[in-house]
Amino acid sequence: MRRTASWIAGCAIVLHGTAATAAPAPLHASSVAIVDVGIVDVERGRTIGPRTVLLDAGRIAAIVAPGDARIPAAALRIDGRGRFLVPGLVDMHVHLFAIRSRRAPAEWSLPLYIANGVTAVREMNADAASVAIARHWRSEVDAGERIAPRVVAAGIAVQGQSPAEATAEVEAAADAGADFIKVYSEVPAAHWRAILAAARARSLPVAGHVPAGVSLLEAAAAGQRSDEHLMQAYEACSTLETRLLGQRDGLDPEALVAWRDAQEARALEAFDARTCTRIGKQVAATGQVQVPTLVLPHAEANRARDPQSDPRWRYLRGDERARWQRILADLATHPDPLARRRADVSRRIVAALHRAGVTMLAGTDAPMPGVYPGYALHEELALLVEAGLDPAEALRAATLAPARFLGIEADAGSITVGKRADLVLLDADPLADIRNTRRIDAVLLGGRVLRRADLDNLLDDSARTQAH
Repeated sequence: MRRTASWIAGCAIVLHGTAATAAPAPLHASSVAIVDVGIVDVERGRTIGPRTVLLDAGRIAAIVAPGDARIPAAALRIDGRGRFLVPGLVDMHVHLFAIRSRRAPAEWSLPLYIANGVTAVREMNADAASVAIARHWRSEVDAGERIAPRVVAAGIAVQGQSPAEATAEVEAAADAGADFIKVYSEVPAAHWRAILAAARARSLPVAGHVPAGVSLLEAAAAGQRSDEHLMQAYEACSTLETRLLGQRDGLDPEALVAWRDAQEARALEAFDARTCTRIGKQVAATGQVQVPTLVLPHAEANRARDPQSDPRWRYLRGDERARWQRILADLATHPDPLARRRADVSRRIVAALHRAGVTMLAGTDAPMPGVYPGYALHEELALLVEAGLDPAEALRAATLAPARFLGIEADAGSITVGKRADLVLLDADPLADIRNTRRIDAVLLGGRVLRRADLDNLLDDSARTQAH
Protein backbone atom coordinates (compact mmCIF):
# COMPACT_ATOMS: atom_id res chain seq x y z
CA MET A 1 0.00 0.00 0.00
CA ARG A 2 1.39 3.37 -0.95
CA ARG A 3 -0.22 5.02 2.02
CA THR A 4 2.02 5.14 5.10
CA ALA A 5 1.36 2.16 7.35
CA SER A 6 3.39 2.53 10.53
CA TRP A 7 0.79 1.46 13.09
CA ILE A 8 1.22 -2.30 12.90
CA ALA A 9 1.92 -4.58 15.84
CA GLY A 10 3.59 -7.91 16.46
CA CYS A 11 5.36 -9.41 19.42
CA ALA A 12 7.35 -12.24 20.97
CA ILE A 13 6.16 -14.95 23.29
CA VAL A 14 7.65 -16.21 26.54
CA LEU A 15 8.02 -19.94 26.99
CA HIS A 16 6.43 -19.59 30.42
CA GLY A 17 4.09 -16.75 29.36
CA THR A 18 0.33 -16.80 29.14
CA ALA A 19 0.09 -17.75 25.46
CA ALA A 20 2.47 -20.69 25.80
CA THR A 21 1.61 -22.26 29.13
CA ALA A 22 -0.48 -25.06 27.63
CA ALA A 23 1.89 -25.73 24.75
CA PRO A 24 4.01 -28.89 24.84
CA ALA A 25 7.57 -28.36 25.95
CA PRO A 26 9.83 -28.61 22.91
CA LEU A 27 12.66 -31.09 22.95
CA HIS A 28 15.88 -29.58 24.27
CA ALA A 29 18.98 -31.76 24.38
CA SER A 30 22.54 -30.65 25.01
CA SER A 31 23.45 -32.20 21.67
CA VAL A 32 21.45 -33.03 18.55
CA ALA A 33 22.34 -35.08 15.48
CA ILE A 34 20.43 -34.61 12.22
CA VAL A 35 21.41 -37.75 10.34
CA ASP A 36 21.64 -38.26 6.56
CA VAL A 37 20.16 -34.88 5.65
CA GLY A 38 20.58 -32.80 2.51
CA ILE A 39 22.07 -29.40 3.33
CA VAL A 40 20.92 -26.45 1.24
CA ASP A 41 23.95 -24.29 0.49
CA VAL A 42 22.21 -20.92 0.17
CA GLU A 43 25.35 -19.12 -0.97
CA ARG A 44 26.01 -21.35 -3.99
CA GLY A 45 22.44 -22.42 -4.62
CA ARG A 46 23.00 -26.16 -4.39
CA THR A 47 22.24 -29.11 -2.13
CA ILE A 48 25.06 -30.99 -0.43
CA GLY A 49 24.69 -34.38 1.07
CA PRO A 50 23.71 -36.52 2.62
CA ARG A 51 25.47 -35.21 5.72
CA THR A 52 25.13 -35.59 9.45
CA VAL A 53 24.88 -32.26 11.26
CA LEU A 54 25.90 -32.25 14.91
CA LEU A 55 24.63 -29.49 17.19
CA ASP A 56 26.01 -28.73 20.62
CA ALA A 57 25.11 -25.98 23.07
CA GLY A 58 22.94 -24.28 20.48
CA ARG A 59 25.63 -24.13 17.80
CA ILE A 60 26.55 -26.16 14.73
CA ALA A 61 29.43 -28.29 16.00
CA ALA A 62 30.20 -30.44 12.94
CA ILE A 63 29.03 -31.28 9.43
CA VAL A 64 30.35 -34.65 8.31
CA ALA A 65 29.68 -37.57 5.98
CA PRO A 66 27.27 -39.99 7.71
CA GLY A 67 29.91 -42.71 8.00
CA ASP A 68 32.31 -40.32 9.72
CA ALA A 69 29.90 -39.05 12.35
CA ARG A 70 30.67 -39.71 15.99
CA ILE A 71 27.32 -39.13 17.63
CA PRO A 72 27.31 -38.81 21.42
CA ALA A 73 25.21 -41.50 23.10
CA ALA A 74 23.04 -38.86 24.79
CA ALA A 75 22.42 -36.89 21.60
CA LEU A 76 18.90 -36.50 20.26
CA ARG A 77 18.84 -38.16 16.82
CA ILE A 78 16.66 -36.77 14.03
CA ASP A 79 16.27 -38.78 10.84
CA GLY A 80 17.11 -36.49 7.95
CA ARG A 81 16.76 -39.02 5.13
CA GLY A 82 14.88 -37.48 2.23
CA ARG A 83 14.76 -34.14 4.02
CA PHE A 84 16.49 -30.79 3.49
CA LEU A 85 18.05 -28.47 6.05
CA VAL A 86 17.96 -24.70 5.52
CA PRO A 87 18.97 -21.76 7.74
CA GLY A 88 16.22 -20.22 9.84
CA LEU A 89 14.22 -17.72 7.82
CA VAL A 90 14.33 -13.96 8.45
CA ASP A 91 11.44 -11.53 7.94
CA MET A 92 13.16 -8.21 7.29
CA HIS A 93 10.10 -6.00 7.76
CA VAL A 94 7.75 -6.55 10.70
CA HIS A 95 6.12 -4.38 13.35
CA LEU A 96 6.46 -5.83 16.83
CA PHE A 97 5.11 -2.79 18.68
CA ALA A 98 1.98 -0.73 18.05
CA ILE A 99 3.68 2.59 18.73
CA ARG A 100 0.89 4.86 17.49
CA SER A 101 -2.14 2.88 18.65
CA ARG A 102 -0.43 1.87 21.91
CA ARG A 103 -2.16 -1.51 21.90
CA ALA A 104 -0.85 -4.42 23.90
CA PRO A 105 1.95 -6.47 22.33
CA ALA A 106 0.53 -9.01 19.89
CA GLU A 107 1.59 -12.23 21.56
CA TRP A 108 -0.70 -14.08 19.19
CA SER A 109 1.83 -13.55 16.39
CA LEU A 110 4.76 -15.50 17.74
CA PRO A 111 3.49 -19.07 17.21
CA LEU A 112 2.81 -18.12 13.59
CA TYR A 113 6.40 -16.98 13.05
CA ILE A 114 7.98 -19.99 14.73
CA ALA A 115 5.61 -22.53 13.15
CA ASN A 116 6.61 -21.16 9.74
CA GLY A 117 10.35 -21.39 10.37
CA VAL A 118 10.85 -17.64 10.85
CA THR A 119 13.52 -17.56 13.54
CA ALA A 120 14.50 -13.88 13.22
CA VAL A 121 12.78 -10.59 12.47
CA ARG A 122 13.72 -6.96 11.90
CA GLU A 123 11.49 -4.51 13.80
CA MET A 124 10.75 -1.42 11.74
CA ASN A 125 9.15 1.04 14.19
CA ALA A 126 10.17 0.91 17.82
CA ASP A 127 10.64 3.55 20.51
CA ALA A 128 13.04 3.76 23.43
CA ALA A 129 10.94 1.53 25.68
CA SER A 130 10.30 -1.13 23.06
CA VAL A 131 13.95 -1.21 21.99
CA ALA A 132 14.81 -2.13 25.57
CA ILE A 133 12.10 -4.80 25.57
CA ALA A 134 13.28 -6.21 22.25
CA ARG A 135 16.84 -6.47 23.52
CA HIS A 136 15.62 -8.23 26.64
CA TRP A 137 13.63 -10.66 24.53
CA ARG A 138 16.67 -11.29 22.38
CA SER A 139 18.83 -12.09 25.39
CA GLU A 140 16.18 -14.53 26.65
CA VAL A 141 16.00 -16.26 23.26
CA ASP A 142 19.79 -16.54 23.24
CA ALA A 143 19.69 -18.06 26.71
CA GLY A 144 17.04 -20.59 25.67
CA GLU A 145 14.51 -19.06 28.06
CA ARG A 146 12.06 -17.81 25.44
CA ILE A 147 10.50 -19.33 22.32
CA ALA A 148 10.38 -16.39 19.92
CA PRO A 149 11.89 -15.06 16.73
CA ARG A 150 15.15 -13.32 17.55
CA VAL A 151 14.83 -9.55 17.07
CA VAL A 152 17.99 -9.04 15.04
CA ALA A 153 17.49 -5.27 14.64
CA ALA A 154 15.08 -2.63 15.89
CA GLY A 155 14.77 0.85 14.43
CA ILE A 156 13.33 4.09 15.75
CA ALA A 157 11.46 6.40 13.37
CA VAL A 158 12.66 10.01 13.14
CA GLN A 159 11.15 13.05 11.41
CA GLY A 160 11.26 16.23 13.51
CA GLN A 161 9.51 19.55 12.97
CA SER A 162 12.76 21.01 11.63
CA PRO A 163 16.18 19.72 10.54
CA ALA A 164 17.57 20.67 13.95
CA GLU A 165 14.80 18.77 15.72
CA ALA A 166 15.32 15.78 13.42
CA THR A 167 19.00 15.80 14.40
CA ALA A 168 18.07 15.84 18.08
CA GLU A 169 15.70 12.90 17.54
CA VAL A 170 18.50 10.90 15.95
CA GLU A 171 20.67 11.59 19.00
CA ALA A 172 17.87 10.44 21.30
CA ALA A 173 17.30 7.29 19.24
CA ALA A 174 21.01 6.48 19.32
CA ASP A 175 21.11 6.97 23.09
CA ALA A 176 18.08 4.67 23.40
CA GLY A 177 19.97 1.88 21.67
CA ALA A 178 18.31 1.86 18.25
CA ASP A 179 20.02 -0.42 15.75
CA PHE A 180 19.06 1.91 12.90
CA ILE A 181 17.09 5.05 12.12
CA LYS A 182 13.78 4.59 10.29
CA VAL A 183 12.42 7.23 7.91
CA TYR A 184 8.94 7.49 6.43
CA SER A 185 7.61 8.96 3.20
CA GLU A 186 6.47 12.24 4.75
CA VAL A 187 9.93 13.28 5.95
CA PRO A 188 10.87 16.51 4.11
CA ALA A 189 14.06 16.35 2.07
CA ALA A 190 15.90 18.86 4.27
CA HIS A 191 15.02 16.91 7.41
CA TRP A 192 16.07 13.66 5.72
CA ARG A 193 19.52 15.07 4.89
CA ALA A 194 19.94 16.19 8.49
CA ILE A 195 18.92 12.70 9.65
CA LEU A 196 21.50 11.07 7.38
CA ALA A 197 24.26 13.35 8.65
CA ALA A 198 23.36 12.86 12.31
CA ALA A 199 23.00 9.09 11.92
CA ARG A 200 26.35 8.89 10.16
CA ALA A 201 27.97 10.73 13.06
CA ARG A 202 26.55 8.12 15.45
CA SER A 203 27.47 5.20 13.15
CA LEU A 204 23.82 4.26 12.66
CA PRO A 205 22.38 3.13 9.32
CA VAL A 206 19.27 4.80 7.92
CA ALA A 207 16.56 2.58 6.43
CA GLY A 208 12.91 2.75 5.49
CA HIS A 209 10.83 4.61 2.95
CA VAL A 210 12.64 6.81 0.50
CA PRO A 211 10.91 10.14 1.27
CA ALA A 212 8.35 11.31 -1.28
CA GLY A 213 10.42 14.39 -2.15
CA VAL A 214 13.64 12.46 -2.80
CA SER A 215 14.54 10.30 -5.80
CA LEU A 216 15.46 6.66 -5.35
CA LEU A 217 18.93 7.19 -6.79
CA GLU A 218 19.58 10.25 -4.63
CA ALA A 219 18.66 8.27 -1.52
CA ALA A 220 20.88 5.36 -2.51
CA ALA A 221 23.83 7.60 -3.34
CA ALA A 222 23.42 9.55 -0.10
CA GLY A 223 23.66 6.38 1.97
CA GLN A 224 20.13 5.30 2.87
CA ARG A 225 20.83 1.59 3.19
CA SER A 226 17.42 0.15 2.38
CA ASP A 227 14.25 1.11 0.59
CA GLU A 228 11.04 -0.53 1.86
CA HIS A 229 7.89 -1.24 -0.19
CA LEU A 230 9.57 0.05 -3.40
CA MET A 231 8.92 3.61 -2.22
CA GLN A 232 10.07 6.00 -4.98
CA ALA A 233 11.03 3.01 -7.14
CA TYR A 234 7.68 3.40 -8.91
CA GLU A 235 8.70 6.93 -9.90
CA ALA A 236 12.31 5.98 -10.68
CA CYS A 237 11.12 3.19 -12.96
CA SER A 238 8.80 5.49 -14.88
CA THR A 239 9.50 7.96 -17.66
CA LEU A 240 8.05 10.78 -15.52
CA GLU A 241 10.22 10.84 -12.38
CA THR A 242 11.67 14.33 -12.85
CA ARG A 243 8.25 15.83 -13.58
CA LEU A 244 6.52 14.03 -10.71
CA LEU A 245 9.11 15.01 -8.12
CA GLY A 246 9.21 18.57 -9.40
CA GLN A 247 5.50 18.92 -8.67
CA ARG A 248 6.14 17.89 -5.04
CA ASP A 249 8.91 20.40 -4.43
CA GLY A 250 8.41 22.53 -1.33
CA LEU A 251 5.27 20.79 -0.08
CA ASP A 252 4.68 20.23 3.64
CA PRO A 253 4.72 16.61 4.88
CA GLU A 254 0.98 15.97 4.66
CA ALA A 255 0.63 17.55 1.24
CA LEU A 256 3.76 15.79 0.03
CA VAL A 257 2.33 12.32 0.61
CA ALA A 258 -1.14 13.29 -0.60
CA TRP A 259 0.30 14.64 -3.84
CA ARG A 260 2.40 11.50 -4.31
CA ASP A 261 -0.69 9.34 -3.93
CA ALA A 262 -2.58 11.52 -6.39
CA GLN A 263 0.21 11.02 -8.95
CA GLU A 264 0.36 7.25 -8.53
CA ALA A 265 -1.78 6.30 -11.52
CA ARG A 266 0.47 8.31 -13.81
CA ALA A 267 3.61 6.73 -12.35
CA LEU A 268 2.23 3.21 -12.78
CA GLU A 269 1.18 3.80 -16.37
CA ALA A 270 4.57 5.28 -17.21
CA PHE A 271 6.54 2.22 -16.03
CA ASP A 272 9.45 1.53 -18.38
CA ALA A 273 11.60 -1.58 -17.94
CA ARG A 274 14.59 -0.08 -19.73
CA THR A 275 14.58 3.00 -17.48
CA CYS A 276 14.19 0.77 -14.44
CA THR A 277 17.18 -1.38 -15.40
CA ARG A 278 19.33 1.70 -16.03
CA ILE A 279 18.47 3.22 -12.64
CA GLY A 280 18.81 -0.19 -11.03
CA LYS A 281 22.42 -0.54 -12.14
CA GLN A 282 23.24 2.78 -10.50
CA VAL A 283 21.40 1.84 -7.32
CA ALA A 284 23.18 -1.53 -7.22
CA ALA A 285 26.54 0.25 -7.38
CA THR A 286 25.70 2.10 -4.14
CA GLY A 287 24.91 -1.11 -2.25
CA GLN A 288 21.38 -0.05 -1.30
CA VAL A 289 19.01 -3.01 -0.91
CA GLN A 290 15.31 -3.28 -1.63
CA VAL A 291 12.78 -4.87 0.72
CA PRO A 292 9.88 -4.88 -1.77
CA THR A 293 7.20 -6.54 0.43
CA LEU A 294 5.42 -7.81 -2.68
CA VAL A 295 2.93 -9.57 -0.45
CA LEU A 296 1.39 -6.18 0.38
CA PRO A 297 0.22 -5.15 -3.12
CA HIS A 298 -0.64 -8.81 -3.77
CA ALA A 299 -2.92 -8.84 -0.70
CA GLU A 300 -4.47 -5.52 -1.74
CA ALA A 301 -5.25 -6.89 -5.20
CA ASN A 302 -6.68 -10.17 -3.89
CA ARG A 303 -8.77 -9.23 -0.87
CA ALA A 304 -10.91 -12.04 0.50
CA ARG A 305 -14.58 -11.10 0.61
CA ASP A 306 -14.84 -12.64 4.05
CA PRO A 307 -11.54 -12.64 5.97
CA GLN A 308 -13.10 -14.85 8.63
CA SER A 309 -13.23 -17.68 6.09
CA ASP A 310 -9.44 -17.93 6.28
CA PRO A 311 -8.54 -20.74 8.72
CA ARG A 312 -5.75 -18.55 10.08
CA TRP A 313 -8.27 -15.96 11.29
CA ARG A 314 -8.57 -17.88 14.56
CA TYR A 315 -4.97 -16.97 15.42
CA LEU A 316 -5.68 -13.24 15.57
CA ARG A 317 -6.32 -11.64 18.93
CA GLY A 318 -9.64 -9.84 19.35
CA ASP A 319 -8.25 -6.32 18.97
CA GLU A 320 -6.33 -7.37 15.86
CA ARG A 321 -9.45 -8.85 14.30
CA ALA A 322 -11.29 -5.59 15.00
CA ARG A 323 -8.49 -3.57 13.43
CA TRP A 324 -8.43 -5.75 10.30
CA GLN A 325 -12.22 -5.60 9.99
CA ARG A 326 -12.21 -1.80 10.33
CA ILE A 327 -9.55 -1.36 7.65
CA LEU A 328 -11.07 -3.92 5.31
CA ALA A 329 -14.53 -2.40 5.70
CA ASP A 330 -13.13 0.98 4.71
CA LEU A 331 -11.43 -0.57 1.68
CA ALA A 332 -14.67 -2.27 0.69
CA THR A 333 -16.48 1.06 0.88
CA HIS A 334 -13.71 2.87 -0.97
CA PRO A 335 -12.09 0.25 -3.23
CA ASP A 336 -8.62 0.95 -4.53
CA PRO A 337 -8.82 1.17 -8.34
CA LEU A 338 -5.04 0.86 -8.67
CA ALA A 339 -4.56 -2.28 -6.59
CA ARG A 340 -4.15 -4.78 -9.42
CA ARG A 341 -2.03 -2.43 -11.49
CA ARG A 342 0.23 -1.76 -8.48
CA ALA A 343 0.67 -5.49 -7.86
CA ASP A 344 1.64 -6.07 -11.49
CA VAL A 345 4.05 -3.14 -11.71
CA SER A 346 5.67 -3.99 -8.37
CA ARG A 347 6.67 -7.42 -9.70
CA ARG A 348 7.95 -5.87 -12.93
CA ILE A 349 10.04 -3.39 -10.93
CA VAL A 350 11.55 -6.21 -8.85
CA ALA A 351 12.34 -8.12 -12.04
CA ALA A 352 14.15 -5.14 -13.59
CA LEU A 353 16.04 -4.18 -10.43
CA HIS A 354 17.04 -7.80 -9.84
CA ARG A 355 18.39 -8.08 -13.39
CA ALA A 356 20.38 -4.90 -12.70
CA GLY A 357 22.02 -6.47 -9.66
CA VAL A 358 20.07 -4.86 -6.81
CA THR A 359 19.97 -7.06 -3.70
CA MET A 360 16.48 -8.11 -2.62
CA LEU A 361 15.59 -8.92 0.99
CA ALA A 362 12.42 -10.74 2.00
CA GLY A 363 10.02 -8.80 4.22
CA THR A 364 6.25 -8.68 4.72
CA ASP A 365 5.07 -5.72 6.85
CA ALA A 366 3.12 -8.21 8.99
CA PRO A 367 0.55 -7.92 10.41
CA MET A 368 -1.13 -5.75 7.79
CA PRO A 369 -4.68 -7.00 7.03
CA GLY A 370 -4.37 -10.27 5.12
CA VAL A 371 -0.64 -10.48 5.86
CA TYR A 372 -0.39 -13.25 8.45
CA PRO A 373 2.91 -13.31 10.36
CA GLY A 374 5.10 -16.23 9.34
CA TYR A 375 2.84 -17.46 6.56
CA ALA A 376 3.34 -14.24 4.61
CA LEU A 377 7.09 -14.77 4.33
CA HIS A 378 6.51 -17.95 2.31
CA GLU A 379 4.09 -16.01 0.12
CA GLU A 380 6.75 -13.33 -0.34
CA LEU A 381 9.31 -15.92 -1.44
CA ALA A 382 6.88 -17.29 -4.03
CA LEU A 383 6.17 -13.77 -5.32
CA LEU A 384 9.91 -13.06 -5.61
CA VAL A 385 10.22 -16.16 -7.78
CA GLU A 386 7.27 -14.99 -9.88
CA ALA A 387 9.14 -11.71 -10.31
CA GLY A 388 12.21 -13.43 -11.76
CA LEU A 389 14.39 -14.64 -8.89
CA ASP A 390 15.19 -18.33 -9.00
CA PRO A 391 14.38 -20.38 -5.87
CA ALA A 392 17.97 -20.20 -4.61
CA GLU A 393 17.99 -16.40 -4.94
CA ALA A 394 14.64 -16.10 -3.20
CA LEU A 395 15.79 -18.35 -0.35
CA ARG A 396 18.98 -16.30 -0.05
CA ALA A 397 16.81 -13.17 0.31
CA ALA A 398 15.44 -14.64 3.56
CA THR A 399 18.69 -16.12 4.94
CA LEU A 400 22.21 -15.16 3.90
CA ALA A 401 21.42 -11.76 2.36
CA PRO A 402 19.77 -10.44 5.56
CA ALA A 403 22.69 -11.74 7.64
CA ARG A 404 25.14 -9.90 5.43
CA PHE A 405 23.06 -6.73 5.44
CA LEU A 406 22.82 -6.77 9.23
CA GLY A 407 26.49 -7.61 9.74
CA ILE A 408 25.78 -10.92 11.50
CA GLU A 409 27.02 -13.31 8.81
CA ALA A 410 29.59 -14.78 11.21
CA ASP A 411 26.72 -15.98 13.37
CA ALA A 412 23.80 -16.63 11.03
CA GLY A 413 22.53 -16.92 7.48
CA SER A 414 24.00 -20.24 6.36
CA ILE A 415 24.64 -23.76 7.64
CA THR A 416 28.26 -23.53 8.71
CA VAL A 417 30.22 -24.92 11.65
CA GLY A 418 30.23 -22.46 14.52
CA LYS A 419 27.04 -20.64 13.59
CA ARG A 420 23.93 -20.55 15.73
CA ALA A 421 21.66 -23.58 15.30
CA ASP A 422 18.62 -21.68 14.00
CA LEU A 423 17.51 -24.15 11.34
CA VAL A 424 14.48 -25.45 9.47
CA LEU A 425 14.10 -29.08 8.39
CA LEU A 426 11.99 -29.45 5.25
CA ASP A 427 10.29 -32.49 3.75
CA ALA A 428 11.07 -31.39 0.17
CA ASP A 429 13.74 -29.48 -1.74
CA PRO A 430 13.15 -25.69 -1.81
CA LEU A 431 15.60 -25.31 -4.71
CA ALA A 432 13.30 -27.46 -6.85
CA ASP A 433 10.21 -25.48 -5.83
CA ILE A 434 10.27 -22.48 -3.49
CA ARG A 435 6.84 -23.49 -2.18
CA ASN A 436 8.58 -26.38 -0.43
CA THR A 437 9.73 -23.94 2.28
CA ARG A 438 6.23 -24.45 3.69
CA ARG A 439 6.75 -28.22 4.12
CA ILE A 440 8.27 -27.95 7.57
CA ASP A 441 9.14 -31.06 9.56
CA ALA A 442 10.97 -29.29 12.38
CA VAL A 443 12.23 -25.90 13.53
CA LEU A 444 15.39 -25.59 15.60
CA LEU A 445 15.84 -22.40 17.60
CA GLY A 446 19.28 -22.23 19.13
CA GLY A 447 19.37 -26.03 19.01
CA ARG A 448 15.97 -26.38 20.69
CA VAL A 449 13.90 -28.81 18.61
CA LEU A 450 10.24 -28.35 17.73
CA ARG A 451 8.87 -31.12 15.52
CA ARG A 452 5.78 -30.69 13.36
CA ALA A 453 3.47 -32.00 16.08
CA ASP A 454 4.95 -29.52 18.57
CA LEU A 455 4.42 -26.65 16.14
CA ASP A 456 0.84 -27.69 15.42
CA ASN A 457 0.09 -27.95 19.13
CA LEU A 458 1.62 -24.52 19.68
CA LEU A 459 -0.71 -23.08 17.02
CA ASP A 460 -3.74 -24.88 18.43
CA ASP A 461 -2.95 -23.58 21.89
CA SER A 462 -2.64 -20.06 20.49
CA ALA A 463 -6.03 -20.35 18.76
CA ARG A 464 -7.62 -21.52 22.03
CA THR A 465 -6.11 -18.55 23.80
CA GLN A 466 -7.57 -16.10 21.28
CA ALA A 467 -11.00 -17.75 21.60
CA HIS A 468 -11.24 -16.75 25.28
